[in-house]
Amino acid sequence: MLARVNAIALNTFREAIRHRILYLLLVFAVVLISFAQILSLLTVGSEEKIIKDFGLATIDVFGVLTAVFIGIGLVSREIERRTVYTLLAKPIHRFEFVLGKYAGLALTLLVNTCVMTAWFFLVLLIKGMFDPRLGIAVLLLFFQFLLITALAVLFSCVSTPILASVMTLALYVVGHLLWSLDLLAKRLQTETGRILCRVLYYLLPNLGNFDIKGEIVHGLAIAPGRIAWATIYLLVYGCAILWTACAVFERKELQ
Repeated sequence: MLARVNAIALNTFREAIRHRILYLLLVFAVVLISFAQILSLLTVGSEEKIIKDFGLATIDVFGVLTAVFIGIGLVSREIERRTVYTLLAKPIHRFEFVLGKYAGLALTLLVNTCVMTAWFFLVLLIKGMFDPRLGIAVLLLFFQFLLITALAVLFSCVSTPILASVMTLALYVVGHLLWSLDLLAKRLQTETGRILCRVLYYLLPNLGNFDIKGEIVHGLAIAPGRIAWATIYLLVYGCAILWTACAVFERKELQ
């Protein structure tokens, strides 16, 4: 099983790095990280904090865009081109196909994140502002990319590429605003409304678990167990999403 998943993952990685949109997003990210120094001169505030905050935000946004646009296309394109029939005609289970695609995209995201981070750190080293704790923030951002990729693969198995992109990006936004559901539950008068808010709070992906940019940029302490909790959350929630994607693809009628 592992050999088959690895083979699909490597083929997916080779296909992904030939994708033009990957290089386009990477170039935009590098340009924006370089632009942070100019932005810091045009705004009020600490130059160091602005450059660090803008750099981390750039890695966050372009990592998610890469996960969405390439992740969704990898599965749907195989179905549209009917190359999936050739693969599934071989002794390969459908869940191995899904896991291989996911692993290939995760490898692509790892390389993409390393390139953006290397450029970001180089800019900070030149400016004399490098902080090793930034590596922890980037690591949690990569965990977030892995979760977003799992959602993108799931939606690509159940919907069209455009709708899957919209739903994945919508969950990315909602995942960073889940704290508002807790506030809303406290203000609602009805018990039914409060229960609904709590259910949605635990059901939807809480991407705030992977966001420590504020603590790192402002030099604040990271809460004990924060990284361990983010790792456990990724493993549990991510495995549940991938298991659902595999189950859906097993029952999907390919025409």
